Amino acid sequence: MEITLIRHTRVAIPPGIVYGATDVNVASTFEEEAQIIASHIRDKKFDAVFCSPLTRCRKLAAFCGYPAPIIDERLKELNFGKWEMQAWNKIEDPLIEKWYADWVNIPAGGGESFHQQYLRVAGFLSEIKRETFDKVCLFAHSGTIRCARIYIGKTDFKSAFSDEIPFGDILTIHI
Repeated sequence: MEITLIRHTRVAIPPGIVYGATDVNVASTFEEEAQIIASHIRDKKFDAVFCSPLTRCRKLAAFCGYPAPIIDERLKELNFGKWEMQAWNKIEDPLIEKWYADWVNIPAGGGESFHQQYLRVAGFLSEIKRETFDKVCLFAHSGTIRCARIYIGKTDFKSAFSDEIPFGDILTIHI
């Protein structure tokens, strides 16, 4: 099965703010960014289109011609708990140092760990793998895409953040 993974466009919050699972809106550059993405997938035919429930993904899916994608909660970005919508350099939680030392296993701000996010994304991928789809599209987040890369063996947990996944990135994988 071929899966086209698309990261959402820029968001309407300043750099350095933790937003993860918070439903933030798209930036003012949305249409310009979305047009580029739409032009890259315009000629592709998908058997199914899945989407994170967050606005930044749903708006992009709609712009690209998929106003009613299959919404799946497992495609959401990592939940950073009480750190959401705080500046990284202003977080005063004493547990942040432990999280920096073991972000794979320790839940961020009481939310979820990267391993927990991986388990939900892997569960989603395992489920759709059993379907008869040839080509699938996912509108999602950088964390979701990193988890998919681990799932197919392209990276491991410790190296998952070695490569940047820019806003609007399109990655094709096979499962």
